[in-house]
Amino acid sequence: MGLISFMKGVGENLFGSKDEETKVAQAKPEEVEPLRAGALLQKVKSLGLAYKNLTIKTAGSTVVLEGEVDKQEDAEKIALTVGNVTGVEQVDNRIRVTAPKPEAQYHTVEKGDSLSKIAGKFYGDVMKYPVIFEANKPMLKDPDLIYPGQVLRIPPLES
Repeated sequence: MGLISFMKGVGENLFGSKDEETKVAQAKPEEVEPLRAGALLQKVKSLGLAYKNLTIKTAGSTVVLEGEVDKQEDAEKIALTVGNVTGVEQVDNRIRVTAPKPEAQYHTVEKGDSLSKIAGKFYGDVMKYPVIFEANKPMLKDPDLIYPGQVLRIPPLES
């Protein structure tokens, strides 16, 4: 799957909560990266994303994912979950897929974008926006709540 780039300064702020700030402030320098990796793993678990095994490592603003999943979309959703977090600039997705399918494309949301506009760009049909919405659940809870800098999965249309 490889390297996916994100905007470091946008996304959900997992590392800025009072609990996380306290943990990081009290941690020794060599303990900070495992604390960040643990917070990212908790986020993946909280969304109920499927995986057989998963290891998350961090090095500054880069996250490395290793493990195994059954479906292509599971690996992509895990990568997007950790990538759309404030402070993450790159995700190196090394997750093995048991039953690989064609990979999705990615789109970084720009000011003025909507799911229907993005569907028009990728599929030639603005009414295909539910495909993009479903492909990004559970990270997206409402098709109208996207923000500039957010990276979305754009799966190939099934025939």
